Amino acid sequence: MTELSHVDASGAANMVDVGAKAMTERQATATGKVLMPAHVVRLIHENALKKGDVLAVARVAGIMAAKRTAELIPLCHSLSLSKVSIDFDCDELAGEVRIRASCRLHGQTGVEMEALTAVSVAALTIYDMCKAVEPGMVISAIALQEKSGGKRGLWLADNEKPHD
Repeated sequence: MTELSHVDASGAANMVDVGAKAMTERQATATGKVLMPAHVVRLIHENALKKGDVLAVARVAGIMAAKRTAELIPLCHSLSLSKVSIDFDCDELAGEVRIRASCRLHGQTGVEMEALTAVSVAALTIYDMCKAVEPGMVISAIALQEKSGGKRGLWLADNEKPHD
C-alpha cells in the first residue's frame, strides 16, 4: 500500500517538504457539474437572472479560489499559478451546467487541489446566484480528469483515456 504523504511516522499530519523536488511544468484539469431544471439552465445561458451574469461571476470566483487554495486546504503549499482557466457548458436537455477548470505552473508540486477547488467554488457560485429561482440544485461529479508534470508524468482519469 502507498504511504500517505501528509502523515508522518507517528500518524500526525504534516506538510510535505517539496524543496528537493525538480521544478517542472505542472498542469491539472478537474470537472464538475451543477444539476438543475432546464428552465434555470436557459436563464443562465440567456443571462436573464437578476443577480447578473452567472457564468462570468462563477469564472472569477473559481479563479480566485484556485489562487487561494492554500488558505482553504490546511496542508497545501502556497503556489504561484501561471494560468487558471474555467470553461462552462450549459446543457438544457441534460439540465446541467458542466464546469472544467485547468491550472498550470512551473514548480515543485502539483496543482490538482487548485483545479478541484476552482471547480468547487465555481459550482457553489452558480448555486448561490440561482438559488432564489431553484434551491434544489445539486452539485455533482467533481473529479480530477488529468494531471501532468513531476516524476510521474501524465495521469488521466479512466473516462479521459483513449479507447481502442
